[in-house]
Amino acid sequence: MIHALFQILIFQILFLAVYELFLKKETFFGLNRIYLLLTPVLGCALPFVSIDFLQKSIPQEYTFQLPAVVIDGNTSETISSGASLWFPNLLDFWILGILFGALFFLWKIYKIAKLYFSGTTEYSDGFKLKILPKTDKAFSFFNTIFLGENISEENKANIVAHEKIHIEQKHSGDLLFFEMFRIVFWFNPMVYLFQNRLATLHEYIADATVTAEKDKKQYYQNLLSEVFQTEKISFINTFFNQSLIKKRISMLQKSKSRKTAQLKYLLLLPVICGMLIYTACSNDPKADEAQTVQQSDSEVMTKINELAEAIMKKGEMTPEEEKALKFLTTEAKPGEKVYTSVQEYLDETKSEDLPVPFSTIEKVPTYPGCSGDNEALKKCFSERISGFVGENFNTKLGKELNLSGRQKIAVQFKIDKSGNIVSATAKATKPELEAEAIRVIKMLPQMQPGEQKGEKVGVLYSLPIIFEVK
Repeated sequence: MIHALFQILIFQILFLAVYELFLKKETFFGLNRIYLLLTPVLGCALPFVSIDFLQKSIPQEYTFQLPAVVIDGNTSETISSGASLWFPNLLDFWILGILFGALFFLWKIYKIAKLYFSGTTEYSDGFKLKILPKTDKAFSFFNTIFLGENISEENKANIVAHEKIHIEQKHSGDLLFFEMFRIVFWFNPMVYLFQNRLATLHEYIADATVTAEKDKKQYYQNLLSEVFQTEKISFINTFFNQSLIKKRISMLQKSKSRKTAQLKYLLLLPVICGMLIYTACSNDPKADEAQTVQQSDSEVMTKINELAEAIMKKGEMTPEEEKALKFLTTEAKPGEKVYTSVQEYLDETKSEDLPVPFSTIEKVPTYPGCSGDNEALKKCFSERISGFVGENFNTKLGKELNLSGRQKIAVQFKIDKSGNIVSATAKATKPELEAEAIRVIKMLPQMQPGEQKGEKVGVLYSLPIIFEVK
């Protein structure tokens, strides 16, 4: 995902660079408007043109995860085994930024609404004219023109003519489109730059249209005669913006660009082709053999590190897992059968002593006194285990070991083919907690063993114990 976001940023930079170097000074305002609206979207889409959808196989569970047992003094309760503390990641920060952006957008809408209801309304040629009391503000938003009552009548006529062009060409929709873009990609500076360039282009379009019907010299004089206040809202079309006045006058003085200059827009084709080639190469492992080998090695090392981390976190492997790991790390000898997968090897070399996967077992082990189908037996088993551990765990250990907070103990045990509790192990911050957990687990009564295809089989269980010391 980070790589895709980086590609989006680079592509948008290239598109904006083409605009700044070759297109910005041309008077093809309509084409430039299409370019500024289209290229940011292309920049977001191109990195995903070539995507390989890989089906990731989900490993079969060989150990049944029991709900965690929380021990607090003399009481115990069962909580969901999936419960965990929440830690923010990049996606969380992204969503948080979107929420803040949305709230800021609503605040801007509120400011416009406040101005809207504070002014008096006039109607003319399909648009509304809001006269704002005691102000020099001048801007438009969709089909409404906002004018301060302090603006002279002569300038009002020019402003209305100018802002009508924004309304007729729906420039507010362009800016609102970028506002939505800004909310989603709040961290991308290119979105802000594209919106700024488009807002400037809107002023060029309106100026050019108005001066085609009016005297340019008089328009210059009116443009410079007063400096109006400007609402600092990114999706409204402001008439007077001090930083834009010089650029607008400069653009008005330019002669129309020659039609041959439109060939500059063909630069977009090699730029897009280059981007497509880049994304294809970066997504195609066959593009460069050396890169493929390096990438493959990197992926293998990543998987090895993930496996090592998982083993350390779990603390104990099941016999099935140990057998699979040994198969992967053992060099094949000449004449031995070549297996196409680890699962094929395990299936053909399955031992009766290995536990059966809990997800496929026909009849689960049964706690004394439990009855019903598999689901009922599982629920009863979990409840009885939780109650038994809570009643028999030595809660005085917290005081004896001077512990505080939550102490997690990861316990694993097996119910063998005779229904006995065997191979009990535990991992905790203190060896005394491990020993206590193993002691309690070994005190469990004999179970009725699980069955698979009419035969008694062993089943592994994993039990988290949370010892809460206050």
